[in-house]
Amino acid sequence: MFTLSLRRDFRVPDVVSSALRPLPLLPLEIFLQQLASNIVTRHPDILTRIGRTDLLRFGIDPSDVPFAIEIELRDGVVGVRLRRELEEQSQHARISGTLAALMRLVDGEADGDALFFSREIVVTGDIAAVLALRNAVDAAEIGILREAAALIGLWISEPGRLLRGMLTDEPRRERRAQDERFRQ
Repeated sequence: MFTLSLRRDFRVPDVVSSALRPLPLLPLEIFLQQLASNIVTRHPDILTRIGRTDLLRFGIDPSDVPFAIEIELRDGVVGVRLRRELEEQSQHARISGTLAALMRLVDGEADGDALFFSREIVVTGDIAAVLALRNAVDAAEIGILREAAALIGLWISEPGRLLRGMLTDEPRRERRAQDERFRQ
């Protein structure tokens, strides 16, 4: 198992943030939606630990990237949307901070209270909902970077297998071997 983490003082450089600004959000949104779905599948208790089945919407606002994340929980289903800006009234709670601080919070590398009291993150709205979310994530021991790396590996491995199948006769050899086994 590997660990992957961001330094405490890491900030996305302004030049990188500026370069990201004109890019479409949809590809990253699709990736984050799949990541969230995989996490809920691997850790089904995470939603039950939050203890609410009605609509609950969190705004995650990294201060050093040109987009924000809206996470919607309802009836055991998680939805993820990327926004250029979060609308003030559309979330029950909002968590802001640098991308590194938010990632360390989710990965359990940093104590949420310490981040809050040091003002590395700012929490507004339904504090009880944020605490329930944090406690559920902590209990599940989610490694967000590890989960993302696993998902990227899945995306890379399947297309690689398909491409290899188109360029080589490997699948035909496998089918022939299976046919031979069935004939015996």
